[in-house]
Amino acid sequence: MRSVLAIGAHPDDIELGCAGTLAAHRAAGDAVTMLVLTGGQNGPGTDAERRAETEAAARALDCLLVWGRLADCAMQPDTATIALIESVLESVDADVVYVHAPDDSHQDHRAAAAATLSAARHSSRVLHYRSPSTVRFEPTVYVDISAHLPRKLAALACHRSQVEGSAMVEPDVVAASARHFGAQARVRYAEAFAPARFVWDLLPVPVLPVAEPVAPLVPAPAFARVAAW
Repeated sequence: MRSVLAIGAHPDDIELGCAGTLAAHRAAGDAVTMLVLTGGQNGPGTDAERRAETEAAARALDCLLVWGRLADCAMQPDTATIALIESVLESVDADVVYVHAPDDSHQDHRAAAAATLSAARHSSRVLHYRSPSTVRFEPTVYVDISAHLPRKLAALACHRSQVEGSAMVEPDVVAASARHFGAQARVRYAEAFAPARFVWDLLPVPVLPVAEPVAPLVPAPAFARVAAW
């Protein structure tokens, strides 16, 4: 079982970027933690609404939710932010980390990516996901979410304050993006990632002990069979 940490600057960032992948991790029996660094107070919806929506989305994905309580639109990749992310990384003993792509027009997304790279400097698997505000994104790793797209859409639907006011999170747009990446990956639907670092552990195939040869059964003589009756 792996331990997975997904990091987003705002409520709904993780769901947009990698909710299908998180659903696949849960289906595989992995433990998944969502770290939301701010409450998204400067976006549509009240703080209470966004908190309730995020909690509902985490339940829909069956993930543990952790709040970072940083200031929306004022995040910095400073010592405090790095220490926050590092403490969560260590507490869940994460094997895989998902976070924003660094080339993004939103300053909080850039800060989250930069701080995570510092906090996860010893991690062997760090993958960047795309946001609607990502500027440049060149993925080379894909996760097949064909069986998990409905759960991704269900998690996003929990963010009603965002879905109702933004075309970027409309279900048709999200499904079209998954289909686009699926075509690149040669599957039906996929999520795409640009790895900062990805170590693929190829464990040796266990060698089974060679069984001792079994002596062939020799039929008993006919008279013995008759005598047995």
